[in-house]
Amino acid sequence: MSDFDALLKARGITETLGANITTGVFNRAGSHAAFALGDGSLRLADGKGWSRINAHEGAILALAPDCSVSGFLSGGDDGKFQRVGVDGSVIEIAGFGMKWVDNIASFAHPKSGLLACTVGKFVHLFNADGSKSRSLAHPSTVSGIAFDAKGKRIAASHYNGASLWFTASTSETPRFFEWKGSHLGIAIHPLGEAIVTSMQENALHGWTLPDGKHMRMSGYPSKTESFGFTKSGKWLATGGADAIVLWPFFGGGPMGKPAVELGMSDGAFIKRIACHPEFEVVAAGFDDGSVIVADIMKEKILPVCGPGRGAITALAWNASGSHLALGTESGFAALVDFSKQG
Repeated sequence: MSDFDALLKARGITETLGANITTGVFNRAGSHAAFALGDGSLRLADGKGWSRINAHEGAILALAPDCSVSGFLSGGDDGKFQRVGVDGSVIEIAGFGMKWVDNIASFAHPKSGLLACTVGKFVHLFNADGSKSRSLAHPSTVSGIAFDAKGKRIAASHYNGASLWFTASTSETPRFFEWKGSHLGIAIHPLGEAIVTSMQENALHGWTLPDGKHMRMSGYPSKTESFGFTKSGKWLATGGADAIVLWPFFGGGPMGKPAVELGMSDGAFIKRIACHPEFEVVAAGFDDGSVIVADIMKEKILPVCGPGRGAITALAWNASGSHLALGTESGFAALVDFSKQG
């Protein structure tokens, strides 16, 4: 291991999983990290060891924490939307034949949790118990979905813009936000003040809420595959460059203001971003396999692991921010404990 691997060696457990990792998340309890693989299996890590669950007959395309404390939701190219338990149980919520389930989101609430998955032009909403709520039709294939912080709205990105729906409404007409081009993913501001999409042409586009004013964030050398708001909503952290690009969402928003860049690499581009759940801290994973953690306020960079294991394809904090999960396209996975002292 290189010097950049010192933290990984001291605080991490690692495993070679034998297939490309497509994504990774923690359950809501923060007790288990799940890595989705191209061979249809889920690999779980709990800080002590690793286990395997054969969840899909094809590649797993999407993964999210379940509304319950311990479980996960998975979607695959076998057309299945499933609930997966840490005990190895796999329960099909819905099947869509040969159509891919390629985006998943969930909202947890003690009384009324929600599940969502995308299949082609549709967002399918389910209640926490897995019963179908309704289907939301869009003008083109849905590329990303996100619930707001209260679960009252769900946003979807698609060609030529984004749609915002009220989850409890029976209306068939969403609020449409138009901007010509191919929109690839979406995020909602933690305080509901904006929605932002990534685009095919190496840029991001946003709209303020509720007035719908446009925001254009450009200048990236590659596509932004991963982005998200920090806990406070003050910053939008984005990949797609050789440093973490941070757009200010305070004092009137990002328009007319320069972005802040942290964690400049030696030519590698950021593939995955994960904002810390409690602090103004961002983890970033690069296409050379390296991972860093950046403290925005202190402008301090902490190397987590060095390059050489394939591009980072999975990066996630647990709910308390004590552990960071990372995975690569070559099948290398790690769980790093940040709660240890010294």
